[in-house]
Amino acid sequence: MKLEGEGKLLRIFLGESDRVNGRMMYEVLVRAAREAGLAGATVLRGIEGFGAKSRIHTAKILRLSEDLPIIVEIVDTEEKIRAFMPIVDDLFQKSGSGGMITLEKAEVIHYSSGKPSH
Repeated sequence: MKLEGEGKLLRIFLGESDRVNGRMMYEVLVRAAREAGLAGATVLRGIEGFGAKSRIHTAKILRLSEDLPIIVEIVDTEEKIRAFMPIVDDLFQKSGSGGMITLEKAEVIHYSSGKPSH
């Protein structure tokens, strides 16, 4: 798969405890992105943050980590990202979770599996 030039970065902000049908939502999103043939997905775990309810979620040593922030990032062409959006919307509805989704321009400089193509 070749991906260069103008693309889109889809960022999905959610909580670590968000689930869909008993599975962690970030795992469901990554697998759905793979099934949709997107270029790749990365899950980032935050150490502190807050969302729409303004409740601080933190991983400080003296406090139990509760529902830490999670960001799922996916980069691909605008067409493929937009085609994936109904799946993301459906997963948010099924989970009943809050969150935020952003879409940004991304210039893809290099994308490779690291293996020579034959």
